[in-house]
Amino acid sequence: MEFKKIKLPFRVKQPILALGGQAKNTVCFLENNLALLSSIHQDLNNPRDYFEFEKTFSFFLRKRPKVIAYDLHPEYQSTKYAHHLSPITYHLSPIQHHHAHIASCMIENGLKNQRVIGVAFDGTGLGSDNTLWGAEFLVCNYKKFQRKAHLKEIPLLGKEMAILEPWRLAAAWLYSAYKDRFLNLDIGFIKKFDKNKWQVLEKMYLSGFNAPLASSMGRLFDAAASLTLERYKANFEAELAIELEKLAVSCKLSLPHRQAGAVSYKFKMIKDKDTYIIDPALMFKEIVADLKAKEPKKKIAFRFHLTVAGMIKNACLNLRRETKINKIVLSGGVFQNKLLLRLSLYLLTQENFNLFTHKNLSCNDSSISLGQAAIANF
Repeated sequence: MEFKKIKLPFRVKQPILALGGQAKNTVCFLENNLALLSSIHQDLNNPRDYFEFEKTFSFFLRKRPKVIAYDLHPEYQSTKYAHHLSPITYHLSPIQHHHAHIASCMIENGLKNQRVIGVAFDGTGLGSDNTLWGAEFLVCNYKKFQRKAHLKEIPLLGKEMAILEPWRLAAAWLYSAYKDRFLNLDIGFIKKFDKNKWQVLEKMYLSGFNAPLASSMGRLFDAAASLTLERYKANFEAELAIELEKLAVSCKLSLPHRQAGAVSYKFKMIKDKDTYIIDPALMFKEIVADLKAKEPKKKIAFRFHLTVAGMIKNACLNLRRETKINKIVLSGGVFQNKLLLRLSLYLLTQENFNLFTHKNLSCNDSSISLGQAAIANF
């Protein structure tokens, strides 16, 4: 059985086994001051991957864990597996997905149980309020977290279909910004747009039927990519977002000495009680204006990336002012986008934040079992 050995910045009270997520699944075992992280099981809906997951679980079970940690999402196969285990034999510990992302990066950087501002950007993960999260700013340590800022929620029209048909996401954001007037916009995306399909989706949007709300940064990238590239379908999750990054990298503004001169799009940051909500409606209106003006698409793509980095900077500045925390931890699959990561680090460095990112482990879901196990220890 192959696994990575990771030294922990703390000692574990009792042996812990964490079951990871659904895709890019890993299993992690903690004992004393050491973590053992399994190889990746790509998709637990795949019988072969699930069989390997069970084999890995059985291997670590021989080490007699006392605690079993798992994701909150009830439809993950790893979560269902945990629910079949005896609560008499094991202490079962459900862990929030994005908290686990941040905890995994904290461990990799040797951080002890101190408070940080965690920026967790991915596709979706189940939040502690039972809604879908994916663009989260957490004030947290290993023991607990507070959700202090996030992207405005948008309905995922048709649930999972929105991932493979990203035009649904673009349409939802345009509808949020313009209402029905978006159908009259003089841009390529609308000219090829299926307005009959939209009539059905608009009813979903308004009723909430088959359209769960999600604060997902991965889906925001999909929406911006679909709109800019005039692409309506994807063969796999984030395909268009990856193409948008490639296009942005080809823009001359992406050269390091030009970053400071590039202009980001506008967005609003609204405080609702004790939480900041990032509303990108103005950004979409400015992207539409650029498309109408026939601006180069690579420039639009770069400005979008710079805008998301600006969202991170502004939210972190607000949270530092409130909490006096200067440590920023970045994790989640969206940060596999190297341009976004580079721009974010550039802007945050300008503000003298103390920054932590993944070094040897991936920022995607393959690391969350490590974070789950750490959180379960506290």
